[in-house]
Amino acid sequence: MAKKVTMQDIADQLNISKNSVSQALTGKPGVSDELRKLVHQVAKELGYKYNRSVTTRSYNQVQSGNIALIASDFAFSMKSFFGEIYLTIEEEVNKRNKNLLIQSINKQSKESLTLPSFIENKEVDGVLILSHISNEYIQKVLDTGIPTVLIDHHHPSIHADAILTNNRFGAYTAVQHLIELGHKNIAFVGDTSFSPSYQERLEGFLLALKDYGIEPTQEYLLTDAPEESNVLNHFIGELSKQPSAWFCVNDGLGYLITSGLQQHGIQVPSDASVCSFDNGQLSQLSTPSITTMDISFRAFGQNAIEKLFWRMENPEQPYQEILLPATLIKRDSTKKKK
Repeated sequence: MAKKVTMQDIADQLNISKNSVSQALTGKPGVSDELRKLVHQVAKELGYKYNRSVTTRSYNQVQSGNIALIASDFAFSMKSFFGEIYLTIEEEVNKRNKNLLIQSINKQSKESLTLPSFIENKEVDGVLILSHISNEYIQKVLDTGIPTVLIDHHHPSIHADAILTNNRFGAYTAVQHLIELGHKNIAFVGDTSFSPSYQERLEGFLLALKDYGIEPTQEYLLTDAPEESNVLNHFIGELSKQPSAWFCVNDGLGYLITSGLQQHGIQVPSDASVCSFDNGQLSQLSTPSITTMDISFRAFGQNAIEKLFWRMENPEQPYQEILLPATLIKRDSTKKKK
């Protein structure tokens, strides 16, 4: 009796995953039209038996003309940070004659893992996820099989393309700037559990100190810092000895630390230098203006769209992470140590 042909046999023949064979034969998204036809051809040649009423149904996924952009309501509220990324994405989608569908994900939807209807019903060709929602929620999106690209978020458990800032090297550059100004007692401020980006910025901070032979002072490492002035002011006041420089993982913290230092009679930059990250509005509005690491928000949007449209055409290629550089912008909050 002849051995029954399985999906694995087809996968082995084409050197692709069994999951891709399943997607091709059942009409689900996640594989190209070319691969879908090839799978059907090999299935026929090998004598694979399947339900034609299921597999030959119309496949409209690649013809919807829609691209989805989703983010947490918190991320969408940060207009100064994510606004230009969104506008660039909209511009790039329009250039390609597609429609952009946008939805914010509130706390209730996140916790209940409720997807937007246009994703749940597979009415989009691709999905962009801006910043972090939750790893479980992102995985729920990926499980739909719709090509998806993450922007400013990644995690070892998530297998997807991602457009990221080179956080480690950016933080390294910022701390190197402080060290070259003569600072050795440098504080770190950020909540490393909030985002992988902040954990990576801590790693860059520590690497810079190590390369310059500087031992980090544990008292100066505030790694669970909330963006709350009273908590930060208390931290400053409780230090046994004041650092001569501060590195903050974002401009909000840089703004609050600058303000807190001045409230304690510590002048910036004559008594202490402050450097932050992101080049948002707060770094420019602060008095003094804050030295920061600049990120190209347009580059985020452009690279995300390019990667998504590439992924839609190349579903079987390995996932890729693109690291965008951050550039030091020197302002008034840093100066040579006395």
